[in-house]
Amino acid sequence: MAVIVLLAVSRPVTAVEAGEGGDDGYAALRQRVVERFAGRAPTQWGERVAGVITHLRSGTNGVALTLDACGTARGKGIDSRLIAFLEREGVPATLFVTGRWIEANPGEFRRLAANPLFEIANHGDRHRPASVAGRSAYGIAGTADVAALVDEIELNARRIQEVTGRRPRFFRSGTAYYDEVAVEVAGVLGHRVAGFSVLGDAGATFSVEQVRRALLAATPGDVVILHMNHPESGTAAGVEAAIPLLRTRGLRFVTLSEGMGD
Repeated sequence: MAVIVLLAVSRPVTAVEAGEGGDDGYAALRQRVVERFAGRAPTQWGERVAGVITHLRSGTNGVALTLDACGTARGKGIDSRLIAFLEREGVPATLFVTGRWIEANPGEFRRLAANPLFEIANHGDRHRPASVAGRSAYGIAGTADVAALVDEIELNARRIQEVTGRRPRFFRSGTAYYDEVAVEVAGVLGHRVAGFSVLGDAGATFSVEQVRRALLAATPGDVVILHMNHPESGTAAGVEAAIPLLRTRGLRFVTLSEGMGD
């Protein structure tokens, strides 16, 4: 399995390249990142800190549906109705999957990853908020330090790449909370950090009507966050109700990569 090694410090923070494999290579990568960010104290914490993408590139007529699969104790399922609707209607989406969810759904993950309609993205190995100082969000403890953050991002990136043959381009932390230093760490590991502009289902807690109304508020350039790991929720029915209406407005649906021009 390929190991990602940082380029020289003088290069841009997003620069990464393939290096030697093995546990020693991974340890060296983590140590480089820890040393690079030593002494950096974050000053921001939230969903919209510096460097987090909340909208698609200027001028796009697209809307990006992003579906989180968190893999928490009560969220290891798959919303087959939602996925089937997107497949039937040809609606592309970017799927943010955790290591926990992949472990619980290996066959479904492989099937989704093989479908060109879907882009696979990184939702972290254990669904942790992205902190270099151990901050929490919604009662979920964040990564304790830079080393733990590297593990959260990189271990799942490699897991995804091992199955798909492609390294994920985007990262969204568990809870979508970050500090600005964590966003830079993600950049060093080759990820763009994805937030959102439309709260589509509030962690799969919205009713069908609330999901429908949230999606109908979308405008060109929006990034919608939804969940695909709670089949008991109103997400699928709300999406089914909203998508045809959005299409009548001339909106089209894109993956994050397409919407960002990557």
